[in-house]
Amino acid sequence: MNMYNLPKVNVNEIKNKTHKTLKSIIFWRVLLIIIAGCIMGFSIGIVALHYFPSQTQAFLKYFEMPVPELQNDNQPISNIYTSDIAYEQEIINAAKNVSPSVVSIVISKNLPVYEQEWINPFGDSNGVFDLQIPQYVQKGTKYQEVGEGSGFIVSEDGLVLTNKHVVSDNKADYTVLTNDGKKYSTKVLALDPVQDLAVIKIQLGKSDNPDTKFKPVKLGDSSGIQLGQTAVAIGNALGEFRNTVSVGIVSGLGRTILASDQTGSVSETLEDIIQTDAAINSGNSGGPLLNLKGEVIGINTAIASGAQSIGFALPINLAKKDISQVKATNKIVYPFLGVRYVLIDDIVKEKYKLSVDYGALVLKGNDGESAVTKGSPAEKAGIKEKDIILELDGEKVTTNNSMAKMIQKHNIGDKVTLKILRNNKEQSMEIILSERPS
Repeated sequence: MNMYNLPKVNVNEIKNKTHKTLKSIIFWRVLLIIIAGCIMGFSIGIVALHYFPSQTQAFLKYFEMPVPELQNDNQPISNIYTSDIAYEQEIINAAKNVSPSVVSIVISKNLPVYEQEWINPFGDSNGVFDLQIPQYVQKGTKYQEVGEGSGFIVSEDGLVLTNKHVVSDNKADYTVLTNDGKKYSTKVLALDPVQDLAVIKIQLGKSDNPDTKFKPVKLGDSSGIQLGQTAVAIGNALGEFRNTVSVGIVSGLGRTILASDQTGSVSETLEDIIQTDAAINSGNSGGPLLNLKGEVIGINTAIASGAQSIGFALPINLAKKDISQVKATNKIVYPFLGVRYVLIDDIVKEKYKLSVDYGALVLKGNDGESAVTKGSPAEKAGIKEKDIILELDGEKVTTNNSMAKMIQKHNIGDKVTLKILRNNKEQSMEIILSERPS
């Protein structure tokens, strides 16, 4: 095998040259100059780091060198961002303070598992009709996650407020994931029969500390919300990105919307809704809408399909009564009158040839449902189809002030006075509100 030939080395010649170099005065002078230069450069660097930190860091950044952290004797070193802009810092503080109280709600249930099989539609034809077609046949069930939503803690013992549509499936199980990564099973305590609200309770496991205290949010006052004020939404965006924070403004108040699920099979009318352009996505349902004080002013509920940055939240004041009722009785009840109606505007007035342009016209449902519920307070008081309810306790019924809004202000057993118009004649009647049937 051929190998590379290395040159021969004359050791004695190398020793002689080295000896002469070490005895040379010029060599030692050059060496001293190099050492002195290194010491001076090191000293200048230390001085620059202490007396010109900003210029030094900019210089090092220019050359993409790591910037040394300078010790400040007065302040501890920290990499936590703090804004000099008050508005920005308020958003940071609101998100930081409320995030520990926001939870993700995982929905799980048993779903049927189907497999494809090939069968002969003619059965056993002894080979006369040997035809095979595909058919899906159920092969048991599989327990799996089917959806996710959001919620927020409203009491130290683990009450969580969320949307009714998030936890309305009584065949599903619901698990809460807190911001610190812990997982808890839950119990659905109450579903609001009118609003898209529900209250669930975190269930502590055997391995959990029985004295565990959860951090509740601070509830604000939604009656004073102003158009244009900042709104911060937090939730489990797309069922994947927990505690996602988005910022916008309150872009509308007092909206009435028809909300439905993705299939369109379930829908309900929501009144007095907050509109916001803070990004709300699928999975955000049930999460809080905050003001810059970190107070919850709404519950994120719906998005406008096909639009950009149009979301809706239920005012928090609608939920306060639910929370207090669940704490006291573990259920949510509403006062009940028992009529179906359409609010009168110019179009309804013209269609039914009415003499007034306000009030609630008592009518049957689109599928023939009775205008007055049998056995209800309205039936007992003698209200009839095509009556027009003009006022409740002296307050006009209008498209912006519906019967439902008025009745929700009352309690079961309250006596209210209605002014109605029947055959173009006004009359008054007293009605005692009962509990709304489930």
